[in-house]
Amino acid sequence: MLVYIVGFFTGIISGMAIGGGTLLVPALVIFMNVSQHTAQGVCLASFIPTAVVAVITHYRQGNVKIKLAFCLTAGALGGAVLGAILANIFEPGVLRKFFGFFLIAMGLYQYFGKKKGAVSK
Repeated sequence: MLVYIVGFFTGIISGMAIGGGTLLVPALVIFMNVSQHTAQGVCLASFIPTAVVAVITHYRQGNVKIKLAFCLTAGALGGAVLGAILANIFEPGVLRKFFGFFLIAMGLYQYFGKKKGAVSK
């Protein structure tokens, strides 16, 4: 039952484009005793259908710039290959630390970063 609850909440967060993996990976590792490598792989696989639904919804609302998305995807594909290779090289403890650092850094940026509409100089 817990896996369905975690899936439900990660789906909500994913649909909001916040990043469901920020909840899913720690939940799998902490509550379900899944290894860090497996949690990351399951997270990636589970977001394929979730991302498709979210993209369709955002596209219908006019929130997707197709050209920008394709340009980002072109770079992201190469990065994803390199990231997957690196993830398999690192020990689970190192991956947890990288992931934790990333979450803290992004949280600090979101909290202290520029407000939407702020003009950069």
